[in-house]
Amino acid sequence: MTATATADFSRKLKPVMVSGREVFPIIEGGKGVGASNGISAGAFAASGAVGTISGVNQLEFTDDGQQIPLVYHSTTRREKHEELVANGIRAGIKHAQWAHEASNGQGRVHMNVLWEMGGCERVMRGVLEGAPGLIHGITCGAGMPYKLSEICAEYNVYYHPIVSSMRAFRALWKRSYSKYVELLGSVVYEDPWLAGGHNGLSNSEDPERPEDPYPRVAELRRFMNEVGLHHVPIIMAGGAWHLKDWEHWLDNPEIGPIAFQFGTRPLLTEESPIPAAWKEKLVTLKKGDVFLNQFSPTGFYSSAVNNSFIKELRARNDRQVPYSTEPEGYRTEPYGFGPRKRPHYVTPEDMERINQWVALGFTEAMKTPEDTFIFVTPEKAQEIHTDQVECMGCLSHCRFSNWKDHDDFTTGKKADPRSFCIQKTLQDIVRGGPIDQNLMFSGHNAYKFAQDPFYSNGFVPTVKQLVDRIMTGY
Repeated sequence: MTATATADFSRKLKPVMVSGREVFPIIEGGKGVGASNGISAGAFAASGAVGTISGVNQLEFTDDGQQIPLVYHSTTRREKHEELVANGIRAGIKHAQWAHEASNGQGRVHMNVLWEMGGCERVMRGVLEGAPGLIHGITCGAGMPYKLSEICAEYNVYYHPIVSSMRAFRALWKRSYSKYVELLGSVVYEDPWLAGGHNGLSNSEDPERPEDPYPRVAELRRFMNEVGLHHVPIIMAGGAWHLKDWEHWLDNPEIGPIAFQFGTRPLLTEESPIPAAWKEKLVTLKKGDVFLNQFSPTGFYSSAVNNSFIKELRARNDRQVPYSTEPEGYRTEPYGFGPRKRPHYVTPEDMERINQWVALGFTEAMKTPEDTFIFVTPEKAQEIHTDQVECMGCLSHCRFSNWKDHDDFTTGKKADPRSFCIQKTLQDIVRGGPIDQNLMFSGHNAYKFAQDPFYSNGFVPTVKQLVDRIMTGY
């Protein structure tokens, strides 16, 4: 790309008004559990863009920057949940202070929260009260956060809902957001097929058939215009790598004011808090190495690197057969379940499969909420049981442990061994645990690290260098 072409493209990338200030149309994706923090967010803000602190079970540090181990001193889920919420508030305040100091008064600093996070509202309020004026906006997705606008209005900060369709935003608008128009900082459209982490695929959408985001975003803009939100930017999240590929979105009345959120590219920067092994893995990924799956205990689809952790979950779910407690239809073969070997009935074909799995060492049957068995090794069965018992209530509703963070503190369903403890694995990988044995969230474009000449010869940019590079279109 010539210098003239670069300058021409940069002129097309108009600043946008985000959370009360004009900034470059570049937003740092919030991610979760320490994968973005006050240092990375402050660096984005200092570069004239928008930095985003993860407010999802953030890692806690001492004043001199030493990481504090997450150790629970309680024994019950409810008590551990209280510790987790308190930790999230303390950590959020610390990272807000770091981001503010690093920003040098430039850009904007946001905090990202997961609406389905356990104690989400309490963490938001705690951080906003403890760090007044240091956070300019809250981004929030993974659910339908109707109360987001009301909470942000209490603290006079902008709110940035994350949606994956016009219909979702319309529902939020009609029920709540229309009452707090002045603080709607943007609408984040997150591509449910390409974004990393938890995705907003609906029941009517096919995970195997990605849709072009342009008509979906144009539909969102049409509704926003109908209700007087012409001036509110849309932030395109998921799939953004080279902005040159999105040139037809710029100065386009069907799209309106637009900015782009980058969640994957900021992982490979000097300020990125993820461990070195994770960064090294990113540059080895190939197209197709990121897997869209529905194993998350939230029940949402999510995108993660297809490593040994994901492969074990896939195999665990494949070793699954339905059962009944009485002979029924083709289910005529008794299978002895549990210490007392009480008979449960499966089909002859499934009994044959069970015998094959048992011969391979998958001898332990575990019941699911849908009246099926999965078969795992004794070691894996013990690990699943231990993780369920040690649940610390990180989600508002968890299908893995049957925890709920309110009312009677149970979902009323059986714990589901086809899922996993998401808090355990995300805490482990960001603290330097084995990357192949943990959940590694990533956007589907991560394979471009290996193809992009910007990263050749092992180059790892600073956030400022990355922002400058993105502004060229590449």
